[in-house]
Amino acid sequence: MKRSIANLSNSLSQKFKSQKFKSQKFKSQKFKSQKFKSQKFKSQKFGVSIHQELQRYGKLAIALVMSILLAVTLNPFIANALDFSDLFRILPSAIQVIQLSNIGDNDEVALGKQIDGQIQQEVRISRDPAANALVNRLGQILIPTSERPNIPYTFRVVDDKNLNAFATMGGFVYINTGTIAAADNVAQLASVIGHEMGHISARHSLEQMKQMAIAQGIANIAGVGDDRIVGIGVDLALRLPNSREAEFEADRRGLQNITRAGFAARAMPAFMQKLVSAGGGNVPAFLSTHPATEDRIAALNQSIQANNFNTSGGLNDGEYQRIWRSRFR
Repeated sequence: MKRSIANLSNSLSQKFKSQKFKSQKFKSQKFKSQKFKSQKFKSQKFGVSIHQELQRYGKLAIALVMSILLAVTLNPFIANALDFSDLFRILPSAIQVIQLSNIGDNDEVALGKQIDGQIQQEVRISRDPAANALVNRLGQILIPTSERPNIPYTFRVVDDKNLNAFATMGGFVYINTGTIAAADNVAQLASVIGHEMGHISARHSLEQMKQMAIAQGIANIAGVGDDRIVGIGVDLALRLPNSREAEFEADRRGLQNITRAGFAARAMPAFMQKLVSAGGGNVPAFLSTHPATEDRIAALNQSIQANNFNTSGGLNDGEYQRIWRSRFR
């Protein structure tokens, strides 16, 4: 029997609150058990952590210098083209790459906010309160069952009829109004959000940014400043596709996430198949990546069967279609 969106959201919200209470209770118990250890070994741990960080950065810097010197020694063309003054100009960009490799959650969120600020200048963020509430509600349900529940997520609706969704580091997820209208139910929409959260949990943007910083920094023999890093992040979110491996991993993480949250696992491959069938040769932007969509669908169905995922939450087709299909068309 089909339920209304209101009934479904209430039940899912109660589930979210229950999971959140359990999570808070666990964190409280864990904090109490660790508090004594933290006080007892605070001074020792502080000294060890600083020593370990210095060792790690020192090893990376030594490895970097040795690699450059080895390349210069073995390749006479590099030796002729690159003198030691060039080496010192390259080092700032290399240090930037080292910093990206070791960025913590707080720094990632701060960088994500800068990228988000720039993205908001390039796309039109929807002011539809109901659409924003819908996407945010589904996102909040998925946070506790994600693989990175401890970072602050932000869910935005982009006022664009094209089918698309994307994400950037630090927990920022963007869903086009066209994607909301194309979904048959909340489970399918949750699967798109879960996939984008999978990219965030796997830190795919950070890895791509590191690779681009290396390429652009060495090519220009100059340090990559903060503005340049933000620009790379915006390009990654809006214009550059993820790798084949990244898409498969985001599918896997997203599927597990929506299943743990109680949404129908089969909604993810079903939505992909629907878009491919309806679009003919025009594949939506967030599906037109390196791995063929049919391969992704096959991998998802195989995973659902192998893990016996039989969840069915969020399949309230009639109410969803009645409210959202005509809202953005």
